[in-house]
Amino acid sequence: MKVDSIKCIGCADCLPVCPQSAIRVRNKKAIINEKCSDCGACLRVCTNDAICAEYIPPEQYVQCDACPIECKIKEGFYGACQRYINQDGNLERVIKLKTYSDVQSMVGLDWRSEIRQPLITGIGAGTTYPDCKPAPHIVQNKVNGIDVVTVVTEAPLSYSGVKIKVDTDKPLGEEGSPIFYHRRKVGHLTTEEYGSKILSLGGVNLLTGQDGLFVARLVADVANRKKTRLKIENGATLDLQVGGAPIINGKKDYLMRVGCGSATLGLFAEIFKKVADEVIILDSHLTGLLSEHAAGVYVGAAPSGVKLKFRRSTPGRYFGDYGNGWGGTSIEDPLDVIESVDPKIAKPGMLILITETTGRLASMFQLTSTGSLKEIDISPEAKDTVQTIAETCENARVSAIYCGGSGGSARAGVTNYPIRLTYAVHTNKARLTVGGAPTFVLPGGGINFMVDVEKVMPGAFSWTPTPATICPIEYTMTLDDYRKMGGHEEAIKPFVKEG
Repeated sequence: MKVDSIKCIGCADCLPVCPQSAIRVRNKKAIINEKCSDCGACLRVCTNDAICAEYIPPEQYVQCDACPIECKIKEGFYGACQRYINQDGNLERVIKLKTYSDVQSMVGLDWRSEIRQPLITGIGAGTTYPDCKPAPHIVQNKVNGIDVVTVVTEAPLSYSGVKIKVDTDKPLGEEGSPIFYHRRKVGHLTTEEYGSKILSLGGVNLLTGQDGLFVARLVADVANRKKTRLKIENGATLDLQVGGAPIINGKKDYLMRVGCGSATLGLFAEIFKKVADEVIILDSHLTGLLSEHAAGVYVGAAPSGVKLKFRRSTPGRYFGDYGNGWGGTSIEDPLDVIESVDPKIAKPGMLILITETTGRLASMFQLTSTGSLKEIDISPEAKDTVQTIAETCENARVSAIYCGGSGGSARAGVTNYPIRLTYAVHTNKARLTVGGAPTFVLPGGGINFMVDVEKVMPGAFSWTPTPATICPIEYTMTLDDYRKMGGHEEAIKPFVKEG
């Protein structure tokens, strides 16, 4: 890279995005030093076009092929990701391959087998109230010859909510938009993860707000896998039920995309090359163009001269947009994604296959002698390829994670020293489960957990007009560790299996 000092105004926008710290600003002018690997990050943020690519003779660098950026790494320097270094003309991985034994101390110990499962669950246990008295059930039994204790309660949690994952490539609304239930705000639309949309419902601020009763009931209903209807502000109307297919604006979505457009090309490049001269995979995240894509180059796809309208990320990968068209983009007519076809590169008779990441829609076009594109019947081979995409997709479905904080006053029902329970949970001395299901305990302070509601018996969650949701919780540990934390030994009863 080089800087045009006349255009450069020293705004310094390029500094925070440079992975190499290869840019300095002196006298209000940017200066690029020898650390630069031509990753192009600075080009993307320079609003004055003051930075441009500069040719470097091949003998002065090694080009990395670990990702689409293709850094040009000089002797003794790193690529943009800082993973590879040029050592004597060879790219070497900075961190060498590790075995599990190399990282075991960092990962930490797992739970001992005797406490992996609770003796009983908190479902139907009743609630510890007031919190100063022992939990309603504290039971003891031997597991593999070890004395084990499980403490259970149905805990009222105002620090609770659900994260709903909706498998769809359809746009639901603008990120951050409020979500309404019976015209009350109950959450917001968050981010998009791997072709799914994430909804956040509940949380202490909404639960304790003026519409907290609506929120509490909704969170419990979602966790119990009941049907619910939600409306996103200036966005979609959703009919959702955990375990079922999402219904968006009255239409059921059946398929979860196999990956973004770039990933789809990576998965099927070999067969795409056999059915068309150029393949375009429409996708709102990354639309793929086979001839430019690294996977296309790898399988020998020739340049086609096709240029797309979308903004280019890296070769063959284009940032899409959002809409109700193909692949969740604004493209209703597949030809609208093509900005131009270079006649110096393209040849008459060239075939272009355009499809999307679920394979639901597909069209084929042929370049005529006049340079226009004519739609033709999709070939049987191309149909089979598109069907392969569809068959590789998973069924679109709705799932949910219940999130709670059980580190509050409910700990007094377990032990006289609540902080010791917190430490025991974080050091795997005590295992926290919900309705018998495994939880993920968030790192840091407190006992904040997440659980897949599909692993908890329907009806196990409830709500109270305090308002709060009620969650069945179990703490399981050895009797020895329970004693060490000052547990309520006087309340322990022997485990008796009913029936």
